[in-house]
Amino acid sequence: MILPIVAYGDPVLRKKAKAISADYPNLDALIANMYETMYNALGVGLAAPQIGLPIRVFLVDASPFAEDEDLSDDERKQLKDFKQTFINAKILEEEGDEWAFNEGCLSIPHIREDVFRKPKVKIEFQDENFETHIKEFDGLLARVIQHEYDHIEGILFTDKISTLKKRLIKGKLSNISKGKISIDYKMRFPDMKKKR
Repeated sequence: MILPIVAYGDPVLRKKAKAISADYPNLDALIANMYETMYNALGVGLAAPQIGLPIRVFLVDASPFAEDEDLSDDERKQLKDFKQTFINAKILEEEGDEWAFNEGCLSIPHIREDVFRKPKVKIEFQDENFETHIKEFDGLLARVIQHEYDHIEGILFTDKISTLKKRLIKGKLSNISKGKISIDYKMRFPDMKKKR
């Protein structure tokens, strides 16, 4: 089932999400719905707060990045085969020299900005079977994971841009929160409590 994506301005996007246990109700259905919602919106990641749930769940399918011809064959293969559900994730380490990449967000449509992040991340998480993993990721994959992880910490990519850029997009952000935007997927807007 395709769920509406919560738009910028909704308080749920600013909450630090809570951990869940294996007996969380209808978790399998929730994860399936999140994947369907993400694919419908042409996203590469989606976090539970973006569908209105302040829980520590996010998912990533980096395969669309595998089309990028600027990447090495190894990077493309890594991205093409990567699909993962992250539950109760905790970033253990971020390392390397920060690099910029133009990011966007399904909750903040039509706004993209360069965001600086470290290129390597070590993360502990549980999969959908509640098996615990500690893995390291780098490059674009690390970036997508960091972006989605920020969502469960109540952080948006627009928090990581300069004060000047924030001022320049303030009007656009206000319009998004009021539902004054045209998009191709279902959204829930905070100011008007309406779905589109």
